[in-house]
Amino acid sequence: MGPTCGVVLADLGAEVIRVEPPEGDRTRRLGGFGTGFFATYNRNKASLALDLKDPRGKALLERHVPTADVLVENFAPGTMERLGLGWEQLRARNPRLVYCALKGYLPGPYEDLPALDEVVQMQGGLAFMTGLPGRPLRAGTSVVDIMGGVFGVVGILAALRQREATGQGQKVQASLFESVAFMVGQHMAAGAIAGSRVPPMTARRITWAIYDVFAAADGQVFVGVTSDQHWQRLCARFGLEALGADPGLATNAQRVAGRARIMPELERIFASMTVAEVLERCRAARIPCAPVAHPEDLFDDPHLAASGIMGETALTDTLRAALPMTPLHFEAAALGLRRQPPHVGEGGAAVLAGLGLSEAEIAALRQDGVLALPEETAA
Repeated sequence: MGPTCGVVLADLGAEVIRVEPPEGDRTRRLGGFGTGFFATYNRNKASLALDLKDPRGKALLERHVPTADVLVENFAPGTMERLGLGWEQLRARNPRLVYCALKGYLPGPYEDLPALDEVVQMQGGLAFMTGLPGRPLRAGTSVVDIMGGVFGVVGILAALRQREATGQGQKVQASLFESVAFMVGQHMAAGAIAGSRVPPMTARRITWAIYDVFAAADGQVFVGVTSDQHWQRLCARFGLEALGADPGLATNAQRVAGRARIMPELERIFASMTVAEVLERCRAARIPCAPVAHPEDLFDDPHLAASGIMGETALTDTLRAALPMTPLHFEAAALGLRRQPPHVGEGGAAVLAGLGLSEAEIAALRQDGVLALPEETAA
């Protein structure tokens, strides 16, 4: 959640300094699905590698606070306060500071509980809605961490705007659990209206007659028919004129009731065509559709390549790949990858020099293990 918040701000042009321990943030060493985590969420940032448990490291961060517009922290509840770096302590050093605390829960009975993305997916009903009946399943990405980080950005920008009027900073909080609640709000409303507990999406009650994944000759394709006009154009494009002319299938409700007639015909036709052929006909008819892709297929997606959001990112010292940056487009200025994900401490020397530290002072801090710098910088 913290790295997401920081990288969105960085992509938008903010100078973002990622504070991490001298040994480097632990996300640098994740394996499995977390292997690419650090590179994905830490572009356009400098690294200040400090031991905040050492009074000298803490003093350096405190020295930087008066120069900052925003501080973002994503520690467990109470950690920043124990370090002497909580909101009440830092606002005295910089009354204009916007202090963004990213937590598992907003203030309330749960606020001191530990939380993780997957924990709140279970707690907030998202895993229930994603999985099969009786088999809750987390979403296929860290969707709550990402959403919580983006909400943090929204809060920061609003607080900065208010500061223009008042001259005062404030504390802003975003959280995992409430982010999940926001996302499942539509299901809460549906249950309240129906007067019963909604089933998971995998066993969903049919809303649209045709809103499914179909097998094509060389893969899978999703087709969604959500209007009567879609239905007529689908029938015309795929040789189903008889079904299109049937008054018993004229409305979506009638087509839902008649799925046993419609679906076998569509399955037969789509199975005889390639994914590209299905997409070509559907897109020509302005019918919503998409190939069922694997994440790695996006490397070769022509639209993403043309959209300007892909940045050639250093995953290791020897490997680069085009990864998506913050998905926004501005008429006046393009987003760009200005800085590769930093090595531990990369950019930290410049930050400290900007605070007035001499080369000798920086070298002494490094020698004592309070500060880490890349080898080429240290030399």
